[in-house]
Amino acid sequence: MVLESFFNSIFGWAIDISPRTGIIVVSFVMTLVATLIHKFMTDQTLLKNIKEEMKQIRKEIKEAAQDPAKMAELNKKSMEKSMTQMKHTLKPIIITMVVFFILFSWLRDKFDPLQVDFLFIHSWFWVYFVFAILFSLILRKILKVH
Repeated sequence: MVLESFFNSIFGWAIDISPRTGIIVVSFVMTLVATLIHKFMTDQTLLKNIKEEMKQIRKEIKEAAQDPAKMAELNKKSMEKSMTQMKHTLKPIIITMVVFFILFSWLRDKFDPLQVDFLFIHSWFWVYFVFAILFSLILRKILKVH
């Protein structure tokens, strides 16, 4: 399989060190790729503005808790902003999902027979998942992704 040899050439060295090192390296690289796809395929200024507007709307909703008409209006405005945000982030999400489906097929074949232990986690998937979340938080801060 072409993809298997491709992924083996990229990540094989890390898996040879240890399965745990391999899954951590794969998690970092794939999280970096996903973060960069998101950063460069979205309008970061627009997303930052929407995020700030949503924060302000949530604050106004809390303040308008006693006024149902005002809350309904603010909720409608919030939904519109959410839909705008979703529209702008959907394309990179779809692209990233395709890449991850291909990668996870290889990961399953490569790591299912191996024992990957990290602290109290004994599954390669959960080790990958925990590190992906951690790396995502760090990379989004460093790369200023909104």
